[in-house]
Amino acid sequence: MVKIRNFRRSSLGARKLEPETLMLGFGFDPTLSEGAVKTPIFLTSTFAYDTCEEGKLLFDYMSGREPTPEGISAGLIYTRFNNPNLQIVEERLAVLERADACAVFSSGMAAIFTSLMATTEPGDVVMRSRPLYGGTETLFDTLLARIGIRSVSFFDGVDPAAVETAAKEAEALGRVAAIYAETPANPTNSVVDLDLLNQVADAIGSRQGDRPAIIVDNTLLGPLYQSPLDHGADLVVYSLTKYVGGHSDLIAGSVAGSAAPMKKVRSLRNLIGNQLDVHSAWMLTRSLETLRLRMDKAFANAEEVAAWLREQPQVERVDYPGFSAVATREAEVVARQCMAHGSTFSFVLRGGREAAFRVLDSLEIFKLAVSLGGTESLACHPASTTHSGVSANERAILRIDEGLVRLSVGIESPRDLIADLAQGLAAV
Repeated sequence: MVKIRNFRRSSLGARKLEPETLMLGFGFDPTLSEGAVKTPIFLTSTFAYDTCEEGKLLFDYMSGREPTPEGISAGLIYTRFNNPNLQIVEERLAVLERADACAVFSSGMAAIFTSLMATTEPGDVVMRSRPLYGGTETLFDTLLARIGIRSVSFFDGVDPAAVETAAKEAEALGRVAAIYAETPANPTNSVVDLDLLNQVADAIGSRQGDRPAIIVDNTLLGPLYQSPLDHGADLVVYSLTKYVGGHSDLIAGSVAGSAAPMKKVRSLRNLIGNQLDVHSAWMLTRSLETLRLRMDKAFANAEEVAAWLREQPQVERVDYPGFSAVATREAEVVARQCMAHGSTFSFVLRGGREAAFRVLDSLEIFKLAVSLGGTESLACHPASTTHSGVSANERAILRIDEGLVRLSVGIESPRDLIADLAQGLAAV
């Protein structure tokens, strides 16, 4: 009888308990770790097996040469392939996404790159929403372009005509292998209609013979407040550094989705070795326990801060999903697709870059830093930092104005945050 180790406690009832409950125990059996209530850190590069036959089966299961028997994991071999800390956080993230599988990575960019490499080949075309996170923009424009993967952009992700025009342009260039969207977008909070992308993907698939994979960066709303897989997405990517990690003390990413594309994603990760380190995986299990508490508080704070900013004479506009004009298609998409409005948003100051720098340099509670989704509040000037690699002309098209300031609202007192912004605005 071959023994395969199983770190999944199936009797917990993954689909019967609420996600908040599952984040404290799912995927971990204390009896396998000397009764430890919390998951230990498994600092090991390799795992012993009892017999040669067991080792053979472990590699057969891991490689997919043999199907893994129902009710057990594929077994532990080598931390580049799997590790209890990685498996536990992957299973918990899959629960939140209602996904077949999840894989964690060394960063959000590693997750994005691997998902695109797993779904495209040189000569393929990717449709992409704009704007995207600055690193993703650069990835498309440099490395992917250099290896022969071209992209076609659409700037209004709620307009069927704009998306369909991009689809026709992409089809004219070659096989459309993927549609990549970030919604809400960083830093303007523009939204993309995922049901529309699903319809367009189906139409492209009927014409070219295979359906492009829909990949969605869901970082700004997280797995609690937007569910791209429910709207036809095949893969969901995250910078787990942001809300899921949530304490500005780790770098991580993930990809979750249906079984077929996730098999390709995991196989590629095993090959190139950009998996997450075990200590960061362990820290993520800690963070998942308080994810809803932190996000609820930050989102409530942001609603107050955004409403206050909207009334200030120094502010030209506030890019916050909750402020979508009533009876517009954007408002309808937000209502249908988003269960909250998020805590990362931007506002534009009258007076351009000079005004933005004066305000930012005057802040005391908000820290000047890139990244977002931590417990502390952060502020930055995207045109000179996160999106400085995007040309000035492109930034203008994307509405990343020189006076645009991005805020990531944390869990402090909203009254204190508003007071800090008030004294900052007084500098202009």
